[in-house]
Formats: sequence, C-alpha cells, structure tokens
Amino acid sequence: MLFGALQSGIDGLIEYISQHTLTCLIPAFFIAGAIAAFIKKEAILKYFGPQTKKYISYPVASISGLVLAVCSCTILPLFTGIYKKGSGLGPAITFLFAGPGINVLAIIYTAQVLGYDLGLARAVAAVGMSVMVGLIMATLFRGEKPKGEFKLLSSGEDKPKWVILSFFALLVLILVIGASQLDWLVKLPIVYALTLVVAYLAIYHFERDEITDWGMETWDLTKKILPILLIGTFAVGVLAYFLPPETFTPYLGNNSLSANLVASVLGAILYMPTLLEVPIIGTTFGYTTGAMAAGPALALLLSGPTISAPSLVVLARVMGVKKTLTYALLVVLMSTVAGMIFGSLVG
Repeated sequence: MLFGALQSGIDGLIEYISQHTLTCLIPAFFIAGAIAAFIKKEAILKYFGPQTKKYISYPVASISGLVLAVCSCTILPLFTGIYKKGSGLGPAITFLFAGPGINVLAIIYTAQVLGYDLGLARAVAAVGMSVMVGLIMATLFRGEKPKGEFKLLSSGEDKPKWVILSFFALLVLILVIGASQLDWLVKLPIVYALTLVVAYLAIYHFERDEITDWGMETWDLTKKILPILLIGTFAVGVLAYFLPPETFTPYLGNNSLSANLVASVLGAILYMPTLLEVPIIGTTFGYTTGAMAAGPALALLLSGPTISAPSLVVLARVMGVKKTLTYALLVVLMSTVAGMIFGSLVG
C-alpha cells in the first residue's frame, strides 16, 4: 500500500512536470517577474484612496492582482498596508478578493491544465465579483472612516510605452506558442526568434539594474512557489491513491446549489498555496476525469485562493471580526452563484 501511494505521488509529479513546467510555468514565472520589476506598485496603489472616484478605484483594484502579480501569500500584507494607510474599504476589499484570483501565474496555469474556458471564467468572475463584494462591504460599513492619510505616489521616469508593451507582448507570445500543440520543429524556431527580440529589448532599452531586478523578482517567485507546488503535487497524488476522485462525485459531481455551496465552503476552509489549487481540483477532486462538475470547480477556484481559515484569522485582527465574517460570507455566496452560472452555461 505504501509503495502504491508513493508511486501515485511520483506519477502525478512527473506528469505535471513533463506537461506543464517547461512550456507553461517557466515562461509564466518570467512574465510575473517582469510585471513585479517593471510596473511600479505605487502607480497602481495610488488609485485606492477614498478620494478617488469609484468608477476609477474599483476597476483598478479589481485588476491590480494581474498587474502587481500578487499571490495568496502576499495579498494579505499588501491589503493590510493599503487599508491601514487610509484606502477606502471598498477598493481594498476588491483588491483583496481579486488579487489571488487573477494572479497571472494562476490564470495561465488554470487555463493550461484545467482548460481555457475555466481559466477565462476564473478571471472574469474574480474581477466582476470582487467589485460587487467591495461595493457591498463599502455600503454595509459606510460609516467607517479611513485609518489614516492615504499617500502612495509614483516616482521615477517611465519608459516609452512601446518598449514595455512590446516586451510583455513578446513574453506572452513565447508562452502561448510554447504551450501550443504545434510541432516542436515549428514552434522551436519561432520561440527562439522571439527570445532573441526580447534579449535585444532587454540589452538596448533597459538598464542593467532593471534586468537584475527582473531576474531577482523571477527567482524570488520561483523559489517561493515552485517547491511548494512540486511538494503539493506529489502530496495530491498520494492523497488520490487513498481517496480516488470518485469519492467526491456525490458531493461535487453536478452543478446543483448544494454542490457549488460545498465547493465554496471547502475553499473558504482549506489553505491552498498559489497554483496548488489547480492540481487539487484537477486530480484530487477529479475535474480532469469528469468526477467534479464545472460549476463546483469554478466555485472552489474563486473562494479557495481568496480566503482560508488561517487568512480569516489574520483579517479579523486587521479589520475586526464583524467585517471579516461579512466578507467571508459574501465570498462564499458569490462563489456559489458564479459556479452555478458557469455550470449552467457549459452544461
């Protein structure tokens, strides 16, 4: 039995490494590192203040997780910082909800492993629901005054827009083509050519310190996330040996209200490091084999990275028990509704 469980874990690990690491994760880490290095956080966070118009602050907050490349391990300190510095409660909550859900690594990995429909649904639902939750929280607690004077200003000179846009467009093309189903004899020369253009831009349009920062940010993300992902993927394979996906089919195998609610509550309780939710949903709960329905899969993808038992304890200390419980309830309800809608659309 022990040998079988270990073999199951090794098989699962080998499968994920062989299918997704080279063509998906490595380019995604470089993209996330570039976002962290070349896009100033202050230029984004300055829009979170209570003096900013809602039609600006909420949309910016809802997509900042993509721009800032935040993950579940960094969203809490970022949220705490902007909340205590005097941001509006609504935009801060919107950022807290959407950040991990549209993390560039998470979206890319979800689409590559679980399907592009689920990856797109995760991004769209996270953005839309985060704004709704933020607005509801701001309305329910509209008497709250900002914690302090909000001062977050951008600094430094910006590069020409075409340089940054071209740089990121090339990195995304490398990812898309590398992860495509094209024959290696076709896509390898294309990826090589795109890489040369990226190298040209890096050498002639970026300072050495900026390239160093890019490398350091990429390495920092990799060393924080990849070991946990690999260990977690192995553990998921071992768990699947003892609890095959069919175990969860009666609870998560359809798009009913109860199935989506169970998935949302599971996500609210379990702690899943960034990206690990993908193999958990795909392997443990059996989405890739049809044991888990599409609706509950989306519900778990939305609630899981956003809240967990440990994160709720931290949030209670930051903004109080009442706000934290209200936020958790809204996340569970919204995730359940989103799961039911998605499940009905995909059949």
